[in-house]
Amino acid sequence: MRKTQTSNDTPQTNANAARQDAQERKQPILTHLLALRKTLVISFGAIAAAFVLVFYLACGYLMDFITTPIVERGVEIIYTAVSEALVTQLKVSLIAAVVVASPVVFWQVWVFIKPALYPNEKRIFKRLFFLALMLFLMGVVFCYRAVYMLALDFFLVSGENLATPMLSIDKYVGFLFSFVLPFGLVFELPVAIYMLARVGLVNYEMLSKTRKFVILAIFIIAAILTPPDIVSQVMLGVPMLLLFEVGVQVSRFVKPRERS
Repeated sequence: MRKTQTSNDTPQTNANAARQDAQERKQPILTHLLALRKTLVISFGAIAAAFVLVFYLACGYLMDFITTPIVERGVEIIYTAVSEALVTQLKVSLIAAVVVASPVVFWQVWVFIKPALYPNEKRIFKRLFFLALMLFLMGVVFCYRAVYMLALDFFLVSGENLATPMLSIDKYVGFLFSFVLPFGLVFELPVAIYMLARVGLVNYEMLSKTRKFVILAIFIIAAILTPPDIVSQVMLGVPMLLLFEVGVQVSRFVKPRERS
């Protein structure tokens, strides 16, 4: 009689255990979703607050700083649509707001991913964060001080005897950011290679064997990211090659993460 009772209770017990396991699996997912929502809300809120402050307090200074290189060369800046000047100021203010709010955004990202990292990985991530930030700033400064000014002079001189330059403010700002942002992102190449090597997707031998294909891809990417002139393409392609070689040498000493 006791054996019969036990056999009858077994399916019910298994069903209860299955439901309990399902609830336990759903709970971490719900927790992660709530944490992700909090991260997104705080990040977008910080960007929105920074945007309002930048637009009303610093937009004029930013526009003067951006247009100074072209104004100093005697080029007149115009706008060809009623809303073009305002829309351009909004774009510049939004980009500046993202930069201003980036510490808050990065901190929220760190809080979100920190529980999933081992103690040694937390130390590595902190170092990579500061290294990536420094490389991005180096790329932006290098582009603005060297490549952008050189390309700007090249374009103005090439059209000097052809037409009188009068640049649209929206197109000029778009031209500037099409130079600066790709350089900042490209300077992250060593960090990207390190992370790929860390998770085991690439290694030193693989990168060495594919070097010639990567060189071709680098100059194709440089041609896509920069305006259609050989000067800016070379000025982006050469640093990319150097940064790729740095990443290749770094990958030589990277030990892939052991999979659990």
